[in-house]
Amino acid sequence: MFRYAKEEDADQILPILFQIFDEMELDVFKEVGDEKMGQVIKEGFLQPGYRYGLDNILVNEIDGKVVAIMVGYPEALEDNIDAPLIKIMHKYGIKEKNLFGDKEAWPGEWYLDSFAVAPAYQGKGIGTKTLEHFIGVIRDRGEKILSLNVDVTNEPAKHVYDKAGFKKVGQLYIGSHLYDHMQYDLTK
Repeated sequence: MFRYAKEEDADQILPILFQIFDEMELDVFKEVGDEKMGQVIKEGFLQPGYRYGLDNILVNEIDGKVVAIMVGYPEALEDNIDAPLIKIMHKYGIKEKNLFGDKEAWPGEWYLDSFAVAPAYQGKGIGTKTLEHFIGVIRDRGEKILSLNVDVTNEPAKHVYDKAGFKKVGQLYIGSHLYDHMQYDLTK
């Protein structure tokens, strides 16, 4: 079942999301530790307008378990999307001015910020089905271009995105990692 995330999903969403954070090798996670950052991110789930706020997270639930998450927002919101989290980080004594300092989306795009499948459900076609459903949801909203970034070394993910119809349109760095910027034309 595809639906928006709820507060009671937080403990299931967090480890799925942390798969992405681990791959990104963000300095703040190394300095502060995963446990404290987990508390910060979990508190952020409840903040409207935040990148990882529940209002931006769609989940795929099977038999009462969150098996995949998709986080996204329009590019026009990107400049201020982490403001709620910065306040929470400062409350926890974390002095960072931002979690993600790099621009990730291009003008006019609806940006798929994060997409991950729980490890126990990977390799079973759930990611492909989740992505296909998500594309339909965003198309139904009237959006024109859906975009995402995928680490250039993540061949399995690139295969899924290629198969779904995403096209590489450029590259960019997020932190110290190089990513392919991919777009999906929702008007077709």
